[in-house]
Amino acid sequence: MKGNLSKDLKLYQKAALFNRLFSRAVKDAQENNRQKGIANVYSFNGKTFYELPNGEITTESPLK
Repeated sequence: MKGNLSKDLKLYQKAALFNRLFSRAVKDAQENNRQKGIANVYSFNGKTFYELPNGEITTESPLK
């Protein structure tokens, strides 16, 4: 049993590390888009939302 707990803990720690790294990367990309005037695109419950550089949220694509 001890070996399994140790293995589970290491797996959890790796998952937590990846979660922190990926979350930071997403936040950096979002901020980079804002600085460049590019909309951030999100999907929630199958619906697409656009966050415009001015902070406005819309369902209308700004890419037309």
